[in-house]
Amino acid sequence: MSRVSTFPFSLLAVFVCLASGTAQDHQHDHGDHGDKPTEPPPRIFLDKSPRVIWYQLDRLTNERLLAVERATDDVKYAPVYTAILIRAGMAQQDREEALLGLVTINKSDAVTELLATLQETKDDDKEQQRVGRQLAAMLLHQPTEALVAKASEFQAATRSANRVLRSTGYAGLIAAGKADLAWQAASQDSNATLDYLAAVPLVPAAKMRGSLRESVVSLLSEATPANVRKAAIVALASVPSNVEANFQVVAPFVAEDAYRTPAVRTLLRIPTDKRDAATAKQLVDVLVEHAEKTPADQRTTDEFVDAMQLADQLIALVPTKEARSYRDRLRAVTVRVVRIKTVEEEMRYDTRFFAVEAGRPVQVVLNNEDLMPHNFVITTPGALQEVAIAGALLTQNPGGTPYVPKSDKVLHFTDMVQPHQQVRLTFTAPTEPGEYPYVCTFPRHWMRMYGVMIVVEDLDVWLKDPKEPTDPTGNNRSFVQNWTFEDLSGDVAANLRGRSPEIGARIFKEATCAQCHKVAGQGGAVGPELTDVFQRWKRDSLGVLREIIDPSHKIDPKFAMQIVLTVDGKIVTGIVASEDKDTISMIVNPEAPQPTVIKRDDIDEIEKSSKSLMPKALLDRFTKDEIFELLGYLEQVGSLAAQD
Repeated sequence: MSRVSTFPFSLLAVFVCLASGTAQDHQHDHGDHGDKPTEPPPRIFLDKSPRVIWYQLDRLTNERLLAVERATDDVKYAPVYTAILIRAGMAQQDREEALLGLVTINKSDAVTELLATLQETKDDDKEQQRVGRQLAAMLLHQPTEALVAKASEFQAATRSANRVLRSTGYAGLIAAGKADLAWQAASQDSNATLDYLAAVPLVPAAKMRGSLRESVVSLLSEATPANVRKAAIVALASVPSNVEANFQVVAPFVAEDAYRTPAVRTLLRIPTDKRDAATAKQLVDVLVEHAEKTPADQRTTDEFVDAMQLADQLIALVPTKEARSYRDRLRAVTVRVVRIKTVEEEMRYDTRFFAVEAGRPVQVVLNNEDLMPHNFVITTPGALQEVAIAGALLTQNPGGTPYVPKSDKVLHFTDMVQPHQQVRLTFTAPTEPGEYPYVCTFPRHWMRMYGVMIVVEDLDVWLKDPKEPTDPTGNNRSFVQNWTFEDLSGDVAANLRGRSPEIGARIFKEATCAQCHKVAGQGGAVGPELTDVFQRWKRDSLGVLREIIDPSHKIDPKFAMQIVLTVDGKIVTGIVASEDKDTISMIVNPEAPQPTVIKRDDIDEIEKSSKSLMPKALLDRFTKDEIFELLGYLEQVGSLAAQD
């Protein structure tokens, strides 16, 4: 059964998901774009053979598939629910609704239905592999008692022909408290062991992953086949127990060509304070020698860049005199490399600051692991906001780079980097020490997506006593917690009692909500007004909380992002304002609302994003009390408005 691959991306740090209808209301109206009339639901002949039914469903876009009539009182609708559950690019709430539909129709349970659906995913399709991991996560987050009851089904899944299902089977056994049974099954042959190792990062509970350390480390012995040892090295990065020992166990593999890359990447994931100096010194010896022996034409590979990133980090643990010697040797063969990644759905870089030596060459490698384009712009000290706001108006910027203003306050920059792509920015660091901000200048990204390049006179001296820079946006809040819905949903009613509207109003501004949304007529106009959000959600405080913490759970179709891939390879991302048979008009820049008009003949592919316009983790610098002050403020404002 073939499946339609989708093209999911996201855009804009705007707080718009709260404009949707109630969490309980199922909406089939997904076609409202400007003045275009809503299309009638697709007519699907569900009385045909399974092959014909799937052919009809596979031809539909995600939007049209969600518009298909369905109900839970007739088994004929089961293929529709299955198609939604297995389709790439679906919002989480759509998957959950489809899963509930299958459970109701088949009179079964979530674990049974998810195992059956995983069997339908394709191992050779990247989008389907992604869907498989999403379905596995849904399955493994089911209540423990539900997983325990299905231990025999998990054991059977470990023998499936489907690779993702096999690994999910092992992860299910482990999550059900049957780790010994999983290890016993994995020990039958090397292929089973590989599936077991692939299951380690799938296990949701950190404590359970930690309990697997002994079995994973045992697979690093010389008697183990090379492919299994590599997989064990990779799996150890997901084991959060005895991390200091993990650093020492993996370190020797860096010296072996066959294992260097997985070992380096696992070591990079170990926190710097868990790396002992003696082992670090040995690794620096190996990595510097590796750099000197690597031919010049191989020093730009991702594998080499990762190795040099690790070497650079470890040199900080070496005595200053020796550190300078190592750094001089590296400078003779390569420039200093700093790798920065974007964080998917969180609208931020993974690196808050890094240091470079004044007047020295440096290369920044930007890996865009998010689902939308980003750029990387270095400004003079204190100029982040000025540059970002000026760049936001430059959508096309004829003769220049989109979103990058021509200014002497812009020092270095990249073009927009497309999803799952990377770019290298090589430059000479400023000669004047100081704190130089870097930022994504796409409209409104600057409020979260920024960091600081610290220019110092002596890098090795600074690394011995590094000091965090001042936040260039003036935000003095530190990280509190990566909040999940489960962390906050225990007793919402009790937590909302006694809240202060004054405190909530202040947090609404500090959390940048007011940049995009009005409450009681005050705030931005990019997203919908939130004054009546509790009324629209029928006073479902739990549902509103979920939309704040998990914004991609349900996406309002009026604010869904559309991704257009043109025939000449360009990507245009925005909200469809209107469309006709010849053109599509899209709002691509909230700072410049004049729509971009695209001819349909120029479109190669168009797909609606399954991700919210609002990024995750907007409230990760706020306490639990402050989050409920914000929620209480929205509830109180809505109540007052309803009385007027």
